[in-house]
Order: sequence, then structure tokens, then C-alpha cells
Amino acid sequence: MHLLEKIQRREAVVGVVGLGYVGLPLAVLQAVTGFRVFGIDEVHDKVERVNRAENYIADVPDAELQRAVSSGRFTATTDFDALTQCDVVLLCVPTPLTLNKQPDISAILKVTRELARRIRPGMLVVLESTTYPGTTEEVLLPMLTTGGLKIGQDFHLAFSPERVDPGNRTFKTQNTFKLVGGVTSACLQVAQTFYEQSIMKIYSVSSPRVAEMTKVFENVFRSINIALVNELAVLCDRMGLNVYEVIDAAATKNFGFMPFYPGPGVGGHCIPLDPYYLAWKSKEYDLQMRFIELAGEINDGMPYYVVAKLQRLLNQRGRCLNGARIFVLGVTYKADVADPRETPARKIMELLQRDGATLTYADPYTPHMDVAGRSYAAVEIDADRLAQSDCVLILTAHSAFDYERIVRHAPLVYDTRHATKAVQGTTDHVVVL
Repeated sequence: MHLLEKIQRREAVVGVVGLGYVGLPLAVLQAVTGFRVFGIDEVHDKVERVNRAENYIADVPDAELQRAVSSGRFTATTDFDALTQCDVVLLCVPTPLTLNKQPDISAILKVTRELARRIRPGMLVVLESTTYPGTTEEVLLPMLTTGGLKIGQDFHLAFSPERVDPGNRTFKTQNTFKLVGGVTSACLQVAQTFYEQSIMKIYSVSSPRVAEMTKVFENVFRSINIALVNELAVLCDRMGLNVYEVIDAAATKNFGFMPFYPGPGVGGHCIPLDPYYLAWKSKEYDLQMRFIELAGEINDGMPYYVVAKLQRLLNQRGRCLNGARIFVLGVTYKADVADPRETPARKIMELLQRDGATLTYADPYTPHMDVAGRSYAAVEIDADRLAQSDCVLILTAHSAFDYERIVRHAPLVYDTRHATKAVQGTTDHVVVL
């Protein structure tokens, strides 16, 4: 049976490599759609939890995972030999940066080598991991054709970037526009047909390189605008202005303005990392992406700004940072999400720890936190703990926090997320970013 027909009849077997924030929701969606799915991950704990239908990704409904597993449509394994049973293989592995902020595609290389040993005629391979433009055709394609298979005839290859927004209650995998770029027109047709089975809207582009560039551009756009407003926040602080009042006033314009808000730094797996993929690739074409690199410098510098301002606030009250009791609220990179990846809170806590501050933290999503060799356990927020702190430092605006209570009991609140904006009454001791 031809691959297209197997896909349309939902008789194709799907392999999802990588069961993290991208792979697990995608695998569950394919299983619920009706495909037989193998999830492959090297982390034994993830595999065991999936096979017990034990959810570890908040964006995946528990009932859907349980239905996918109990129906027998979704099985997880650490064994790459499961790929031999697959007609469609989706690569959803991490693409971090090296310490020197250069692309680290070692996970892509590793799984592609595993796949190259097992690829057979009639397969569709799609890379979903965010990467630099050219990866699909310059890296994956040569590796997958070493055995003599012809692209667009014997097998199909495409790039379709993940667009996961953890914690977004409106847009999930199923109803988020899906970009697809195939190496050949036949590759595009097969990949588009596959995603049409489970995702509401597909947008095809002319090549994997266009899709790869689009994905990194989306995050470059956010990175640069966040850096702009972060720099504005620093200037407003020097000028004695409230940056949030400025932004809200600008947002009253009916056209030509899109509000972005400052913060203590950027986190997650996209904005702090992906722009550097494009900056690195641009050097191959004798171009320096100065906006990207400058935005990265500004955003990377925000934790240092937060600590410097906190030190100034304490000094104004006759306290020094060394020995000060700092109560940190929120350590994940985003509100109401259990995701600490690249969170600026870790860097801020590291700097405070280095300068001798005594740290405690509260976060309903993160029971434990390791910072520069020291382990912390989350504590409860109570009136005594708030009152005994020298400063309550809000780094993540979780909705579970009672901000009115925090403001009422804390002697000093440094709010880097404007989380206390709705609190009424005396707030002279509340300072925003």
C-alpha cells in the first residue's frame, strides 16, 4: 500500500523521537487521531511514566494520555529498533547552545544516525526541532541517503517546526497553524497529508530552508522586541518613570504598536537560544546579525540589572546584600508553567548567592531548585516568612500567589513582573522593574 493511502486511512505507524514538551503532546495527538504510535526516548523514567499513562507535561490532558495508552495505540520505548516498524518518523529532540552560544545539534545527529541504519523505502521523516536554516537538507538528507535511497521517490523528508507555547490555554498542537516545507514536491505532499489528519490548518512553504528560517525569525522577532522594552525599563528607572505606565499609554494607539513587557530576563527553550542559531549561520554568508546579538546581550544582562537594583533598594534602607534575607517568588521561566528551562531566576539566585544573600523561594511548580552547587527546597508563603524577609523578590507571576497578602506583610517587594499591579492600598514599599 502506498504511504499516502496508509496515512489517509490512518494505518501508518508513527514514531516520535523525543518525548518532551514537543514530542509527548504530538505523540498523544497522533494516537488519539487513530495512528499507532511509538514514542522513543533515551530517558528511562519518561518511557516508564508514559507506559503507566502517568502524565508529566501539563499541556497534555491526562484523559487523552490514558486513552492513548490504554487503547494500545501509544507505546514508549528506549529502543530505536521500534523505528523499523514506523512509516512516519517525527524528530522532536532538543537543540540547545554550547557554552559559547553556538548551535548544538548533537541530538539531531545522534537520532539521524540511528534512523539511517533503519530507514527503508516508503518512509516519511520530519524534523520538528528548531534549528538553523539548511539543517534538513545539509545534515539530515546526506545521512539518510548514504544507503542509496532516492529522496522524493524511495522516502520523503520535510521540516515542520514545533510551535509549542507551554501553558497557552487557547492554542495547542491541534489548532496552531502548522508550517511544512518538503525537500521535493512529493515530500511536501506526503508531509502535508500526514499533518492534515490531526492539525486544523497547514501552511506549506517552498522548502525546508524557508520553514527553518521562519521558525527562528518568529523567535528573533520576540527576542529583539523584548530586548527593546528591557532597555527602555532600565532607562525609565534612571529617569524615575514607571515603564509599565509608559507601555500602557503607548498601547492606547490604535495602530502601529504592539506591546511587549520587560522582565528579569528571558527563559524557555526558544527565545534565549534560537536567535543564536541564525546569528551563527549568518557568518557563513559574511553577515553579522547585529540586532540579534545585541538583543541577546541586553536580555542576558537583565539578571545583573535586577541584582544591582535590589542591592540599591537594600542600601536605601540601611541594609547590604551580604546577609540579607531574600524571599524569591517564582523560579520557572513563565507564569503557571512547570518549566525551569533557561529561567532567569536561576542566574539571579546564583548572583545573590555569590554576594552572600540568604535565599528562600516559593514556587508551586518547582519543589526543588539547584543553583550553582547548592540545593534549595520550596517553602510555603506565610505572613511570618514575608514579614521577616528583607525583600520579597517576584521573578515569576504565578496566579497561585496571593499578591495582596504578599504586599500587606512584606517590608519590601521588588516586583520584576508587574504582578502586584492590581493590589489596592498603600504600596509605597513595592518597587517595579
